[in-house]
Amino acid sequence: MTFAEKLKAIRKQAGMSQEKLAEKLGVSRQAVTKWETDAGIPDIENIMAISTLFDISIDKLFSNEKGEKKPADYLYESVTEYDIDEPKHYDMKFGGAKRFQLSGYHGEKIRVRLASNTLSTLQSDLKVKIDDVKKRIDVDVSRKNGMTEAKAKEEVSIFVQIPTPYIGKIECAVNARTVEINSLECDSIELDIKTPDVILKDVIGTVEINCNLDMEVICHSLQGEVAINQVSATSKIYLPEGTAFAAVTKGVGTSISYEKSGQKVEPFAVPEADNLIELNGIKSELVICMGQQKMGG
Repeated sequence: MTFAEKLKAIRKQAGMSQEKLAEKLGVSRQAVTKWETDAGIPDIENIMAISTLFDISIDKLFSNEKGEKKPADYLYESVTEYDIDEPKHYDMKFGGAKRFQLSGYHGEKIRVRLASNTLSTLQSDLKVKIDDVKKRIDVDVSRKNGMTEAKAKEEVSIFVQIPTPYIGKIECAVNARTVEINSLECDSIELDIKTPDVILKDVIGTVEINCNLDMEVICHSLQGEVAINQVSATSKIYLPEGTAFAAVTKGVGTSISYEKSGQKVEPFAVPEADNLIELNGIKSELVICMGQQKMGG
């Protein structure tokens, strides 16, 4: 069952019209119609709102009947693959995208999939180049035929899969509405991004996020370190209930505060914990949230 089919089914089970759902989410009825006819998917904020409203996890919203997550089907796509036979340092630059998803998988190729429901000239407007330089894999996406970064952010989604046995350090630059990192284990992942929403699921190791926008970072689990580097920004990070972590601030004018169930509370970090959340930068604040609905069920 697709997300579109699932949304329509749970809405009807709740005895709710499209107009009523739109009202509760603060969107137009046309937006709900588009989601239910598979003409598009909600942004991350609306996905979370749907998850909370119907008390269904994000995983279940986007899983098929066998319980296997897969990217949504798109009308147009371009796939570039390259064989990998040893651990590599990945240096990837993607530019603008509506949605960006980076995942580990059991295979032997790096796979870059560009997808769109609206851009019929996708294959000629965007080109993926993969270079193998000694122990490093360089990935770049170039825009052609007048394709702008702004247009790519409206119409193009990027899905990247890296073979799990051959993951070394990862550096990734992307300007996307939503950035998702799934099923990755490596020493270091450095994200140079411009996005308001980051989702980390089944990520083991150190994740360093460089972003000067206000962000919401959703950690489905914390197994290692999340370091957030910002200048003049206020962000939130959501953790599962009961997560043990230490917290550190570095830089100038940085601060960390804490929330539980939407209320400000005293610090609940555990100094001796193995997991770490670190805030670096200048005049930035990080709110660490636990026991809130942003976890998606």
